[in-house]
Amino acid sequence: MRIAYFLDEFPPFFRGGLGTYALEVAPRLAAAGHALSVYAWLSEGTAAEEVGGAITVRRPAIPDPRPLLPILLPQEVAGWPPDSQRFFAEYQIFSILSAGDLLNRGVSHDLAVAHDWLAAPAGMLAAASLDIPFVLHVHSTEAGRSVGWGSPTIRALEARAAERADIVVTVSRAMQDELVSLGVPPEKIRVVYNGVDPAKYDPGRVLKADVRAFRERLGLGDDPVILFVGRLTRVKGADTLVRAFQYVLQDVPEARLVVIGVGETEDEVRHLAEMKGGGRVHLLFSVLPEEERIIAYAAADLCVFPSTYEPFGIVCTEAMAMAKPVVVGAQGTSGMREQVVPSGPGICGFHIDPYDPRDIATYISLILRDAALRETMGRNGRARVLAMFAWEGAVEATLAAYEEACQGRGG
Repeated sequence: MRIAYFLDEFPPFFRGGLGTYALEVAPRLAAAGHALSVYAWLSEGTAAEEVGGAITVRRPAIPDPRPLLPILLPQEVAGWPPDSQRFFAEYQIFSILSAGDLLNRGVSHDLAVAHDWLAAPAGMLAAASLDIPFVLHVHSTEAGRSVGWGSPTIRALEARAAERADIVVTVSRAMQDELVSLGVPPEKIRVVYNGVDPAKYDPGRVLKADVRAFRERLGLGDDPVILFVGRLTRVKGADTLVRAFQYVLQDVPEARLVVIGVGETEDEVRHLAEMKGGGRVHLLFSVLPEEERIIAYAAADLCVFPSTYEPFGIVCTEAMAMAKPVVVGAQGTSGMREQVVPSGPGICGFHIDPYDPRDIATYISLILRDAALRETMGRNGRARVLAMFAWEGAVEATLAAYEEACQGRGG
């Protein structure tokens, strides 16, 4: 297949988990014999065009939209802060320019693929103009990731994209249920779990000296370490984890908490750490390179991700691949609930109420106090990743959805 592939993040530009997805999936699609015309966001340090092998990446330059904002923006968006207005307009222009560039090149394509609302208009435009199938990947929804259902405009855009799509690919059964509740026909939806590279996320390849250096750099010593990695946004729950940590210290006073990430709740997390962390919360407000993140996982005793909304949760998969016990939010839309086995012979972690600091603390303390349980959970978690969450399986299932979309059009 020749695939027109539209998305916001593409390496070396990372905003969140989609960049990691693209880094792993695009080369595997190409290795399977498919050609990708990728259109992605032009950011500082990225090239306008990269041509090589089966993947061509183009990043259109976006003109300043501000002179046209009063004309272009929907009424609701016109009430947003100026930076948000510009962000919305730039991404609509990105979609038009990307689809237009694809058409101008005159190369036939078999399929248009777009990821989430930022690139969905490009996929819709390309598919309609070339009369080819359209597959929409939904990694999250505006209703789910926002408090109070978010923007009506973005929700409408997502609904229109799902309506126009031949197939909607999403990342968990929980997300499938959410999409059905939002009106997406269930017969359109295909669930394809994300994955991890277990050869890369392998505890056996991390040097003990690197783990020791990481612990020394943060002043962790040999104390038991709880690790959080993720964006510091409300739905990720880092603030609730810090609140929970004060109760963990009552049971395991030698414990330490490491929080790694960036986002709008940084100030709140810092304040909570100062007020409730007992001097044992270590904050790294940065996005670590992947190799450093792997070392951080290796240095931890368990990983905690108390998200209130998590369509998949790739950090959970990474931690499990690194043979770490995991404690995860399991209410509402939670793909981590599907990853983590909380009981029985395959136990690899615990499900918690992400709104309840005491519930979070109870299960953290239980794991920290039981070395045998930690070992069992870690071993089972890695085995589960090897069985269910390798990228090769994700790419195979994704290609099956793409081929189904093409066959549905008689291709």
